[in-house]
Amino acid sequence: MVEDIASVTASVPAPRRLEARDPGYQELHLDNQLCLAIQIADSLVTRLYRGLLEPLGLTHPQYLVLIALWERTERCSMGDLRRSLCMDTGAVTPLVKRMEAAGLLRRSRDAADERRVWVDLTDAGWALRDKVLEVRRNVVARLPLSGAEIATMRASLQSLNAAMLAREAPLR
Repeated sequence: MVEDIASVTASVPAPRRLEARDPGYQELHLDNQLCLAIQIADSLVTRLYRGLLEPLGLTHPQYLVLIALWERTERCSMGDLRRSLCMDTGAVTPLVKRMEAAGLLRRSRDAADERRVWVDLTDAGWALRDKVLEVRRNVVARLPLSGAEIATMRASLQSLNAAMLAREAPLR
C-alpha cells in the first residue's frame, strides 16, 4: 500500500510557480489587474456608503434607485430604471419590491400596455432626499481624493463603461 502511494505521488508533477522576475508574465501580476483595482475600490467605497445608509434603512443599491428616480423629470418605468442603473431585470425587480414594501415607492401597471410597470416615489421616498444628500457629502469628505480627482476618475470610468457597453448587445 505504501509503495502504491509512493508510485502515484512520484508521477504527479510538482506545482509550477511563476517566476516573479520573468518579464513575459508581468501582466499576470495582481498589481497589473484593472479588474482587481476596480473591485477593491468598489468594495471600499460601498462600505463607506453602507455604514452611513444603514441608519436610514437603505442599502447602497436602494440609494442608487432613489437617485435615479429623483433626477427624472418624467415617469420612470422598470425598464427605464434598469437601463439607468445598468442592471438586469432579475436584480431590479426584487430591489424595487423591497423598496415598495418599505413604503419608499409604488409600482403600477400602465393602463395602455400592461407589460409596462411604472415606478413612482412616495412622499416617504422624497423625504429621504436631504438625508441622502448628506450621506453622499459625508462619503466624498472621507475619500482621500480632491473634488477634481473624483471628477476625473468618474469621467474615466464613465468613458470606459460607455465604450464597453457600446460593444455589447443593447439592454432592452
